[in-house]
Parts: sequence; structure tokens; C-alpha cells
Amino acid sequence: MSPDCRLVVNADDFGRSEGINRGVLLGHADGIVTSASLMVRHAPAGPAALAAREHPRLGLGLHIDLAEWEYADGEWRTLYQIVDPHSREAVGAELQRQLERFRALVGRDPTHLDSHQHVHRDEPARSAAADLAASLGVPLRFDGTARHSGAFYGQDRHGDPMHEAIGPKALAATIRGLPEGVTEVCCHPADVDDAPSGYAAERVIELRALRDPEPRRAVEERGAVLCNFADLAGVGRGLT
Repeated sequence: MSPDCRLVVNADDFGRSEGINRGVLLGHADGIVTSASLMVRHAPAGPAALAAREHPRLGLGLHIDLAEWEYADGEWRTLYQIVDPHSREAVGAELQRQLERFRALVGRDPTHLDSHQHVHRDEPARSAAADLAASLGVPLRFDGTARHSGAFYGQDRHGDPMHEAIGPKALAATIRGLPEGVTEVCCHPADVDDAPSGYAAERVIELRALRDPEPRRAVEERGAVLCNFADLAGVGRGLT
């Protein structure tokens, strides 16, 4: 693998809905998706894990799910909360439960860890997730293993649409501008709008872009190597 420019295209929310499951797999089979993060608490997680076995080159990590928020009427509102996010003990126990569920579904440990709506950027989830990643010997998003890019996202911080950011041209431009080292581009594809989420119609637009020839050409023009987090096992940290 070339040490100069490596790209992980990771699909979050795998297992959230049937439409997301199909979108992730189509984005992998026909597009540039190389990795996915599994939400284990939803009923479609089982079919997602089963289907992923037919795609051995799709890296599969754990998408830690503690809560979800949406921005409405000028403020962030909690849609659901699984445990008290301020309790280190409760968060740690929930992470362990979700890891065990992942193992039961997938039959192995995750290739990486990240979290729904980046909840692990704040304490105590930050320390709990870091401890879990260290115990597994796998990367945790934002830990320095890969530079994280959230440029491919179709809403602003208030939930207003920015669909121009998730078209093929925008994705190709992001890829052409990749620096040397390892970059993770995050995505949220689906083939239909069936997820109970404020980020819904954008998922279908993302899938079209991920399967479009232009981003694939951009990978080749940039000389980037598409990979997953398992491929980076011997890379070490601090290379980005």
C-alpha cells in the first residue's frame, strides 16, 4: 500500500434501517465505500451483519449509540437517550453491551470505533470509548489514526439543507484535495428515505454521488489508495 495518500470512505448508521443497509452495500459494491459502522441496537442490525459477510472487503466497526438530537426552533432537542451521558459508569456499561452485541452479530471484534453524532467527543463518553478502543487495539475516530473529513454532509449545523455539498462534483473535489497520509471521509448513504432521522432525503443523494464515476476518477487522479481500517493495522498513529 502506498504510504502517501490513503482514503477510508466510512458509512455511518449501518443497521439503522433497511434502506440504509441497502445503501451502504450498494455504495460498497458499486461505489467507493470501503468501511461501515454498525448500530447494533436496531432490528435491521442483524440483517446488516449477515449481508456484510458477503462483502469481505467491507470493513465493519461499531457505531456507538448513546443518544440522538435534532435542531428545531432554534435549539437542540433530544430525540432519545439510552443512558445518562454524564454517568461514566452507565456509559461504560452501555459501550460494553453494544460491543458484546456487535460480537454476537458479526462474530468478531470491530475494525474501528466511532459514535452516533460524535457523542464520544465529550466526557465521559470520550474516555470510555478511548479505553474500549485501546483494549481492542483498534482506531477510534479523532484519535489521530486518520484525519477525519466531514465535508461530505448535506446539512449545516442547524439542520438546513446543503445538498450541493453531497453531489458527485463536491465529493470529487474533496478527494482531489486530500493531503498525504490517511483520511476518513464520512458518509450516510441509503437507497430510500426510511430512517426515523432528520437526516433522511440527503442519504439518497449521497448514495448517487458515491456510485457516480466522477469520485472514482478523482481517486485515480489523486493517486489515493482506497482502504478500510483493518488495512491500517500496521500503519501506526501520528502519520496524518
